[in-house]
Amino acid sequence: MKIENTKAQMRKGVLELCILSLLKHNELYPSEIIDELKKSKLIVVEGTLYPLLTRLKNAGVLSYRWEESKSGPPRKYYKLTALGEKFLSELQNTWKELDAAVSSASSKK
Repeated sequence: MKIENTKAQMRKGVLELCILSLLKHNELYPSEIIDELKKSKLIVVEGTLYPLLTRLKNAGVLSYRWEESKSGPPRKYYKLTALGEKFLSELQNTWKELDAAVSSASSKK
C-alpha cells in the first residue's frame, strides 16, 4: 500500500472545506483560490478545482459574478451564498468533531 495514495485521498477530503473557508472571507477567482491553497501546502490543479466549483455552484452553495480584467479575459469571482455559509458552518463543526475523535483515538494506550 502506498502512503501517497492515502495522503491524496485525505487532501481531497478536506479540499471542499478549505475552499469554502477561503470564500467566507473574500470573493475570489479560481487562480486566487489555487494560490491561497498552495500557500497552505494544498496543491490543487485547475482540473480538480473547476468541477468542484461547478458542483458547489449547482448545489446553491456558491454564486459568481463576472468582472472585466485589465490584463486579459473577464474573471469569474466566486462567493458563498447564505446556504453556503450554513453548509460551511456544518462542515467546520464536523471537522472539529473528527479532529477530536482522531486525537482521542490516537492518544489511547
